Amino acid sequence: MSDFESLGLKSGIWQGILRRDTPPGRVLLVHMGSRVADARATAQDDGSYRIAAAIPSDKLSDGVQTFILLEDGGQDNAQPQPGALHLASLSIVAGEPLDEDMRAEMDLIRSELDLVKKELRRLASA
Repeated sequence: MSDFESLGLKSGIWQGILRRDTPPGRVLLVHMGSRVADARATAQDDGSYRIAAAIPSDKLSDGVQTFILLEDGGQDNAQPQPGALHLASLSIVAGEPLDEDMRAEMDLIRSELDLVKKELRRLASA
């Protein structure tokens, strides 16, 4: 992770503060592996950078949607470059399928916890 502090989502704009000595390269908003928008980086008086990215409304739907802020050295409208720096992620949850998504996540967590417990018991008895 980086030195990014999320300020949250308001009126469809995800904002945060990036604290570092050097200005950021191109900052992208990525959804499902594809670039959906560019983020704006604005220098602040304290040497940090305010990052603002508009969440495209056409990418919002029922269920869980995850958006990722990446920084790379790419140009214009190109897709993210390999090795791009992951700054932060934002998950947005909406709609009726939410209950099903949450149940599925809980089931997955329970099954993973069961595997961890079995492995710990095996190691403890060895």
